[in-house]
Amino acid sequence: MGTLYVVPTPLGNLEDITLRALRVLRSVALIAAEDTRTSRVLLRHFDIDTPLISYHEHNKLTRLDAVLDALASGDVALISDAGTPGISDPGYELIQAAIGHGIRVEPLPGPSAIITALVGSGLPGDSFVYVGFLPRKDKARRDLLGALAAETRTLIAYESPNRLLDTLQAVREVLGERPVCVAREISKVYEEFRRGSAGEVLAHYQANPPRGEITLVIGGATEDGDELWDIERVRGALAEQLAAGESLSQAAKAVAAVSGWRKRDVYALGQE
Repeated sequence: MGTLYVVPTPLGNLEDITLRALRVLRSVALIAAEDTRTSRVLLRHFDIDTPLISYHEHNKLTRLDAVLDALASGDVALISDAGTPGISDPGYELIQAAIGHGIRVEPLPGPSAIITALVGSGLPGDSFVYVGFLPRKDKARRDLLGALAAETRTLIAYESPNRLLDTLQAVREVLGERPVCVAREISKVYEEFRRGSAGEVLAHYQANPPRGEITLVIGGATEDGDELWDIERVRGALAEQLAAGESLSQAAKAVAAVSGWRKRDVYALGQE
């Protein structure tokens, strides 16, 4: 009986593949790839001619028996288009089935957008929560953020560039002006780490529409019990201060002192 190797592949820069990964991809009898067209680019670059079989989100259950049959007589490597298989990529079911059949599973360390984005964000990395791809629909997305509002650990999610603006707006309104980082096109030519408050990063991408693959990192709730106010609460408090005759600058300072928001972010709300 063979071994199932779970092999991470580069996020963009082909130099990020490990020597061990290259050795495994050359030595196995079969490679199960998320997209054989994408994988052939990688394999050709390193002169690897191991046979390929497709194993992706839409055929993973029907291909399961074929991969298990191959494992009965030889080693198989599981790869995705980029990063580590099994993390928001096909692989979980195959890994689970292999373990259930008593097949040895050997995961290799390697590229991961989650860890790379977290390290580059500047936000606490000692403890974090990965929530996968955020829901496509606005209500479901806001419901999920609301459920995570009291979470003190750093939050990490994948997001589409087409939905990033809506998501940042939802973060701002549900969680408040949390620090965030948009890690975009990691390890590729146009790699970008955009850091700031949710409002600042939102304003940047409103002026510069985002493109490419995105990992979103969001600061956790404060631990001292003084939770950041949501945007509607800040707006209400600011309106009360202004109605009492305070200048915008004075009102923003007063609201910032009790809401957990920065004065400039409160001030910006008053200018909307």
